[in-house]
Amino acid sequence: MIQISKADTMRGDWGAALLDGKGARFRLWAPGDDTISLRHRGQDTPMASIGGGWFELTKAEASANEEYMFVLSDGQAVPDPASRAQAGHVHGPSLIVDPNYQWQNSGWRGRAWEEAVITEIHIGTFTREGTFRAAAQKLKHLAETGITAIEIMPVAQFAGDRGWGYDGVLHYAPHRAYGTPDDFRALIDTAHGLGIMVLLDVVYNHFGPEGNYLHGYAPGFFRNDLHTPWGAAIDFSRAPVRRYFVENALYWIGEFQLDGLRLDAVEQIYDSGEQHVLAEIAGEVGAAFPDRQVHLVVEDQRNLVALLERGEDGAPLTYRAEWNDDFHHVAHIIATGETIGHYKPFADGLWHKLRLALQHGFIYPDRGDPPELPLDERGYLPPTAFIDFLQNHDQIGNRAFGERLASLADPDVLNALTGILLLSPHIPFLFMGEEYGERHPFYFFTDYTGELARLVREGRMAEAEGFGGLKAGKSVADLPDPNAPSTFEQSKLDWPFTDTEEGRKNLAFVTGLLKLRKTYIVPLLKQTWNIESGALETPEGAVAVWWKFANLTLALRANLSGGPLFTPSMAGTVIFEHYGNGEKPGADGAMPPHSVVFAIDIEGTD
Repeated sequence: MIQISKADTMRGDWGAALLDGKGARFRLWAPGDDTISLRHRGQDTPMASIGGGWFELTKAEASANEEYMFVLSDGQAVPDPASRAQAGHVHGPSLIVDPNYQWQNSGWRGRAWEEAVITEIHIGTFTREGTFRAAAQKLKHLAETGITAIEIMPVAQFAGDRGWGYDGVLHYAPHRAYGTPDDFRALIDTAHGLGIMVLLDVVYNHFGPEGNYLHGYAPGFFRNDLHTPWGAAIDFSRAPVRRYFVENALYWIGEFQLDGLRLDAVEQIYDSGEQHVLAEIAGEVGAAFPDRQVHLVVEDQRNLVALLERGEDGAPLTYRAEWNDDFHHVAHIIATGETIGHYKPFADGLWHKLRLALQHGFIYPDRGDPPELPLDERGYLPPTAFIDFLQNHDQIGNRAFGERLASLADPDVLNALTGILLLSPHIPFLFMGEEYGERHPFYFFTDYTGELARLVREGRMAEAEGFGGLKAGKSVADLPDPNAPSTFEQSKLDWPFTDTEEGRKNLAFVTGLLKLRKTYIVPLLKQTWNIESGALETPEGAVAVWWKFANLTLALRANLSGGPLFTPSMAGTVIFEHYGNGEKPGADGAMPPHSVVFAIDIEGTD
């Protein structure tokens, strides 16, 4: 076990903070340097060493919106790693920020997780303007569709103006290209006024490759013996490092009134301490906001059941839910026929795996050897522990040409899968524009130059191999350049498409499904958290699954093949039926191709 030194146990609030009276306090953890100065109003003032590697200075004349930097002993000036905003790019001055904001919806306390219908958005491409303020103008459309939550891709400032956000280096600073901290608060405030929760994607597993100066004055922030796919692993054995991230979670939820966070790739967060930093984050967030409904979710390639465990009352012990790649991979194979890369392990026994995903969420819980646990050895998790999706930024943007399913799949198959996604008891998740059938690609894009730009460009093919590979007739030379401004511009939503016949038809379909979810599925989820599930025998290409709640049973029958199939009969009241090509069941009772039916039965399992 890695030991935490006594010098590291000092709690240090990172960054610059305005004082209640006058002035501001500046603090930096720089155990690798002997002297640190504060550059403010054109003057460099030495900071006091207060122990444990911390340097501190209080300046009575400091005010909001003023620039500052930290000056190292070698004369290099660096931004605050806990900057609340930048004057410009990641290499320049940080700004003192006043956290006070006049909230219009100060009484908002959140929504129940059972009500969540999530749409993922990227601020830079969600609108033509690519700003927080412009995004706020589109939220009414989402609310009218039935969306109850948005999950915003990372906004922590990264190098350049264009990027997905997963290479942030200033984890407390909303990216300058999107707007000011108050612009971000205004977006969240607008969402709350429309009844929409806001979750933020945060990256606690690495820093981006450009603009991170911590290695120079705090090399102990990182480990020498362990690496992630993006560089040296973060050393969570050090208390100041832990506080940087714990306080970051409290900062976003507290100062921005966010309804929750999505923690990126937590399998790359290594911590052998007595209490894992993930548990510490969850515990401190829960204690800090007891009067609000705050939801913490994770992305975890290991599918660790322990992260999602519930207490006796059904409340999560740590994290509320997880992105369910298992469901996506099976659904993607059904929609596209692609079976290479990430999809290969899911191709065999496809329909059995679809039933497992619908019944239990994970096909491969606690990934290891053997990869699939017997049913009686699986820890129980409720359906709401799983966030299911047909598309997200990874699954679209990491493709060679950024295609969405609307450009890859048969419309009848896609509609059938959408029906299953939006009416199953799991938490449904859409990618921006999916509700109206957006066809613009969503590419991988960055804003690097020189050698870093070359490395990113050359790495695209390896990434794309995991997500369908190259199209027939295409070569590596045809791949979009991630650093070209046109790649970013072409990834923006085509909002006028919502006014086309196809766009209106797609939007009406999704809106109708979400009305049914609100009317029938959400009340079932609120009955009980401990839900039985089962599956009946069906031919290949079909599924018959049921979920038993307190006094009702929700049943699904689906034929996702290209021909008619017989499925078990189903009792109860049909709440949704969709038949491919508008066909009706034959006189012999066979389900037409690409059909989905949901029913509710008050008597019990069907």
